[in-house]
Amino acid sequence: MIKFRGRFSRPVWHYLILPVTALLLAALLFTPIILRTESALKIRPNQQGLSVPDGFYLYQHLDQRGIRIKSIIPEKDSLVVNLESPDQQKEAIEVLQDILPSGYVIVSSESKKRHRLLPAFRNHMQNVG
Repeated sequence: MIKFRGRFSRPVWHYLILPVTALLLAALLFTPIILRTESALKIRPNQQGLSVPDGFYLYQHLDQRGIRIKSIIPEKDSLVVNLESPDQQKEAIEVLQDILPSGYVIVSSESKKRHRLLPAFRNHMQNVG
């Protein structure tokens, strides 16, 4: 083991314990935040002449059944309902199938939120490296 002479009489590994421990602790704390999944439902009309359902109408019915919603976002010809917990996804699909008339497609999806951490690199991958 390498030892410094003079003021630093301890081995080098003694000085590395604190920073390495701090890095490991930070990695353990931030891993669930970075890898968190977001549960979402995408609703789109399947038949000609149907419009996208009203977001407030969907919010009211889902809230009455105890399903918590983060947001409802219109996206092109569809509506994306972001749920607070992935556990409620199956129940939300059943509720939406009950309240919406036939002709709507409800697709479940879970997206990783880590894609949002580095938005500058997502569009310009040629700048990386």
